[in-house]
Amino acid sequence: MLSYRPIFDEYGELQFIETPLTGHDLLYAPKLNKEFAFSSEERHKFNLLGKLPYNVENIEEQADRIYKQYSEAGSNLNKNIFLNDLHDKNETLFYFVVQNHLKEMLPIIYTPTMSEVVEKLSLQFRRTRGLYLSFPEREAISNILDNRLNPEIDLIIMTDGERILGIGDQGACGMMIPIAKLMVYSVCGGVNPYRMLPIQIDVGTNNQRLLNDPLYYGWRHPRICGKEYDDFIQLIVTTIQKKFPTALLHWEDFGRENARRNLEMYREQLCTFNDDMQGTGAVTLAAILAAIKIARSHLNDQRIVIFGAGTAGVGIADQLYDAMIREGLEPQKANTKFWLVDKQGLLTADIPDLLPFQKKYARDKQETTGWQPNTKGKLGLYETVKYVKPTILIGASTQAGAFTQEIVELMAGMTDRPIIFPLSNPTEKAEAIPINLLNWTHGKALIATGSPFEDVHYHGKTFPVAQCNNSYIFPGIGLGVTVTKARRLTDDMIWMAAKTLSECSPAITTGEGSILPDLNDIRNISQHIALAVAEQARKEGLAQISDEIDLKKLIEKSAWQPKYVPYRKID
Repeated sequence: MLSYRPIFDEYGELQFIETPLTGHDLLYAPKLNKEFAFSSEERHKFNLLGKLPYNVENIEEQADRIYKQYSEAGSNLNKNIFLNDLHDKNETLFYFVVQNHLKEMLPIIYTPTMSEVVEKLSLQFRRTRGLYLSFPEREAISNILDNRLNPEIDLIIMTDGERILGIGDQGACGMMIPIAKLMVYSVCGGVNPYRMLPIQIDVGTNNQRLLNDPLYYGWRHPRICGKEYDDFIQLIVTTIQKKFPTALLHWEDFGRENARRNLEMYREQLCTFNDDMQGTGAVTLAAILAAIKIARSHLNDQRIVIFGAGTAGVGIADQLYDAMIREGLEPQKANTKFWLVDKQGLLTADIPDLLPFQKKYARDKQETTGWQPNTKGKLGLYETVKYVKPTILIGASTQAGAFTQEIVELMAGMTDRPIIFPLSNPTEKAEAIPINLLNWTHGKALIATGSPFEDVHYHGKTFPVAQCNNSYIFPGIGLGVTVTKARRLTDDMIWMAAKTLSECSPAITTGEGSILPDLNDIRNISQHIALAVAEQARKEGLAQISDEIDLKKLIEKSAWQPKYVPYRKID
């Protein structure tokens, strides 16, 4: 039986909710529960008399009580558990609280705390959310999708849990990632939580700790691969496309060999997006576009070293490469601007085990003639920096402290305003910390990090540290795509998102301050990004809404706000 039906106006703004639930059932439905905020009329109509105290509260009063409890929760993990428990009881209040304490709570519900949450998930007893598509149940995929809670779906996040936030293969415990990411879509972008679906694909795990753990609740089997894996993904995507033809499918935390292949396989068939590749690349591009303006330089004049040539590192290179082409550089010339360093050292064409997506950026071995290898016989990060003399150094390696004082001082001695982005997260895996980067460069470095850091005080000045967080990009993209029901998400739409974000940098006009805007402004920024994406979708003929609709008004009205609405009883 349908438990609720949200009623929206023509712009997607929630007006009221119809539900047959009453009494206990209504209070225990997290999407419907208002706690003590049910009106006197609703208490009579829905058999709630006596089940609640006499006083009727508003959402602001409830939020004050919740924040006091949250503040006493202790560790970040306990705070995450507390907020997820609130999400399981009263979703509207959860979003209201987080939205009003965004800068403080975003790192709790998302990265960096999420790594610890996932690693310890088997030890926690949490309410199940979303859907598990397990390989042994592959014949029932269609029926499983019919078991979803939300009747209408605009956005799906799907993971197979193979490469979670720098901590690797977490199997079915990866479910917390799409759940958390969907929270961010709503909190930061206003994407409607009544029209979302988190999916965990369970294809086994190669994490021996999980396979040996009696509390692990996923399929106890080594990961399937090859044709079995590809056929399973195809079955899932085909079924999703059939049931939700206008939904955005967001791929999250797939392994480096599958992430790019899955995206490229299906991006021309449906509206789809990989945040690890495209989102990370776009937000990094936005930060670099802002940084080079501050440095009074030009994108096509940069020499870029990227440490970590996996999904994220190459995704960043791809976005920067495409931007250089847009800025008038010939493709062959643009390729010469990148040096990628991975576990094998500098990627060169003679290395036998390069992945297909890495080969584009492999240098000719002859270019390194005369370079002195390190003690391991490799051309590592130090050697690459020494000979390349980069203007931009990006970390996507998850190797803590990899940007050493020796490397940073070497780079700073060869460029006036070194742009240094240690982007790995969680925090303990960052390639460097901001205070060291400023000390080693005598305050010259332009810095963005992957995890949140406090402002740095250096020689009497305060340096805000930009967090190069994907939450600046993907919520706006999601809002722009879903309100227009775009058939595809194109490179031009992602470029417009990155360009729009870069133009929001508060430091561009002054030369000081953070490279990226304050997170507290993210709802407003997401609407700017959504409008740019929506206009580009319309320009490319991909929007499936009337050309007469005012996109700016549509986005403003469609951006979901956490507020209580009236309920109507249905039989």
